[in-house]
Order: sequence, then C-alpha cells, then structure tokens
Amino acid sequence: MAVQSSAVVARTGNNPFLRAVAAISTVAGWFSAGMIVAAVLITCQMIYVRFVLNGSTVWQTEAVVYLVIGATLIGLPYVQRLRGHVNVDLIPLALAPKPRLVMCIVTLSLSILIVGVMLFYGYEYWHFAWDRGWRSDTVWGVRLWIPYLALPVGFGLLLLQLVADLVAVLIGVDKPFGLEDP
Repeated sequence: MAVQSSAVVARTGNNPFLRAVAAISTVAGWFSAGMIVAAVLITCQMIYVRFVLNGSTVWQTEAVVYLVIGATLIGLPYVQRLRGHVNVDLIPLALAPKPRLVMCIVTLSLSILIVGVMLFYGYEYWHFAWDRGWRSDTVWGVRLWIPYLALPVGFGLLLLQLVADLVAVLIGVDKPFGLEDP
C-alpha cells in the first residue's frame, strides 16, 4: 500500500531546466541538513569538553554559529521548492484564475528582484572578506570568506529556484501559488 504525501512541491514536469533546478535545490537541502547535524555534534562535543573534562573550547561556539547560519542560507532553495515558507493564501484563493496568475507572476518577479539585490550585496560582502583577508576576532581566527560564502551561494540558489518557479508557472507546468483552479 503506497502512502501519498499531500505536501505541495514545485512541479517540474519533463522540463530539463526545472528538473535540474529541483535537483540542485534538493542537494542544497541535504547539504543544509548535514550542516545542522554537524552543528549538533559539535555542540555535544563542546558540552562534553566543558562539563566533563572541564576544558576550554576554542572553536566550537563559532563553528556552530557559522554552520547554523550557513544551513539557513543554503537551505533556502529547498524550502522554496517544498513551498515551506510561511504564506497566506487568502487573497489568491479569493481570486479568479486570471488575476491569480497575474498576482503570482508579479509576486515571483518582485521576489526575484529582491533576492537578486540580496545576492549582489551578499557577493560584494563575501568578496570584501576574500579580497581583504578578513579574519574573525576570536582565538580561532577564521578566514571570514569561508562562512560568508553562504551569502552568495544561498541567495544565488534561491534566485535560481524562484526563476524556475516563475518559468514553471509561465509554461503551465505549475499552477499559480500551487492552487488548482476552482
């Protein structure tokens, strides 16, 4: 007996671009999950060192912070693919199919624009850290370009997923807001 999920996922059809973006977003989601698992393991190790061995921890707190922030940013496209972001669909539900389509196109276009701006400034910030050799002010002294890389990568992958969502709606592979016509 097969169990069917009722979760709304971005549809790809047989479109190779949409399928490739979905695969990339899924890999990003798995990578993000791995970063969360690593952060949990490092936290457990830190607790053991501090409270059982009564030793000091140098790098653990900083690593956990960078991993969780990185997991959040790298996980953005996967959450978008699964339609996991918080949304209120009261207005789209009340609209007829044509206005709903227009609203979806406008919403995705504005989202692409905003995420594109965030990608630009995220890349610029990462590049400053890379170019100027920035390091954290801690004993560990992490080269900051490494954790800051999550900014352009995460926003770039989210932008790619949003473009795929827009393409899917425009070519009719996916319905606006994932809602079926009344």
